[in-house]
Amino acid sequence: MAKVKSEHIRGGINKKPNLVGIVIGSILVVLFFGFPYALMFITSLKTRLEVTDIPPVYFPEEPRWQNYIDVWSSSVNPASSLLSTTVIALGATLLVLLVATPAAYYIARFRFPGRMVFLLLVLCTQMLQPTVLAVGLFQEFKGWSGYAVWGALILINGAFNLSFAIWIMQAFFASVPKEVDEAALIDGLGRLQTMFRISLPLVWPGIVTAIVFVFVNSWNEFAAALILVRQNDLQPLTVSMPRFLGLYVQDWQYLFTVALVAIVPVIILFSFIEKRLIGGLTAGSVK
Repeated sequence: MAKVKSEHIRGGINKKPNLVGIVIGSILVVLFFGFPYALMFITSLKTRLEVTDIPPVYFPEEPRWQNYIDVWSSSVNPASSLLSTTVIALGATLLVLLVATPAAYYIARFRFPGRMVFLLLVLCTQMLQPTVLAVGLFQEFKGWSGYAVWGALILINGAFNLSFAIWIMQAFFASVPKEVDEAALIDGLGRLQTMFRISLPLVWPGIVTAIVFVFVNSWNEFAAALILVRQNDLQPLTVSMPRFLGLYVQDWQYLFTVALVAIVPVIILFSFIEKRLIGGLTAGSVK
């Protein structure tokens, strides 16, 4: 009896988490993913000579916070680029939600001929990228000028991210029992009311996952913006940032400064919806 208890105790001890291993692993993960951001921040505080000096200067002798002021007053005008990027990313995200939500709900709730073929065709569009369709996109939208070019980029980003949003949202809608919708319909709700008032709150983690995916992809989009946006004050950050690297002078410290500014909104977005995003990404792993 004592032997059985001792084995049971040893088995229980072995199942306890190794706190030292968890701490060390967490530190390594933070260092691995945090190193690029730390390097960006340190470089943004250097002078031009310190950035290009050999042997390299790992830490500036005197942090140059003036770089952040110089960037905002430069001819590149990152403030207008930040506004352009925000408008395009938010517009594309809203467009995708307006189209993908009813489409995903319909696909999940109704059976129609060619349903799986349609889903596969939707997924195949994910293989297309703006660089592949560069000539066609230019021919289609070359006449769009001024603020209308934002609309063109919103349409393009929305189209290229729509398939993923439909796929992930229809999977979440399908996970909700049909009896829930049927009960709402019996109580007198219409189909749209059922979708918005009953189904959407239940699949919110999936919607958040789609929002983050579309927003980040639209925020980082480069090819279509480079092709279509000709006015400097309308260019998104991905296009305007390389202008700090001239033919004869490369202001790497300014480039890293703007890069840090560019990732702040994305970090804020993730910090607000982190829990729901993790729930959306892991929901499919539990039956």
